Amino acid sequence: MTKLAAFSLRNTPCREAVLRAFEDAGYALSQGDIEQHLLSHFDRVTIYRTLKTFLTSGMIHKVLDDQGSIKYALCKTVCQHEGHQHDHVHFKCIQCGQTTCLETVHIPNIPLPEHFIKQESNLLIQGICKPCSLQG
Repeated sequence: MTKLAAFSLRNTPCREAVLRAFEDAGYALSQGDIEQHLLSHFDRVTIYRTLKTFLTSGMIHKVLDDQGSIKYALCKTVCQHEGHQHDHVHFKCIQCGQTTCLETVHIPNIPLPEHFIKQESNLLIQGICKPCSLQG
C-alpha cells in the first residue's frame, strides 16, 4: 500500500511530487521550499491545496519555527484521529536551518490553570544538528 493510499488519498502527479519532496528532504519544509522545487511543474494554488489536503488527512503536521513561519513535516505513522496532535519536540539547527521532528522526545504534560483548554503544544529546541556537529 502506498503512503497516499494509507491516508485514503488519490494519487495525482502533484501529490506524488510533494510527498517525494518530503521523503527526499527528511526534515520539515515550508510551502516556499516545496514551490522552489516544484513550481516549474505545478502552480502555487495546486501546491497549496495539496499541502492543505495532506494536513487535513493527517499525512503532515505543522511545525512552527523560531521566526513564526510555518513548516510542515511528514507524519511517521497514520494518525487520522480527531485533533491530530503531535506532542513531540522539534529541533532547528542554527547552522543549516533545517527543522527536524524528534519523534521520541515528547513534550511533558503541563498543567494549565482552571478553564484553560489546550489546543496544541509546540516545543522548538535550537542548536546544532548531528550532521553539522560531525562536520566541525
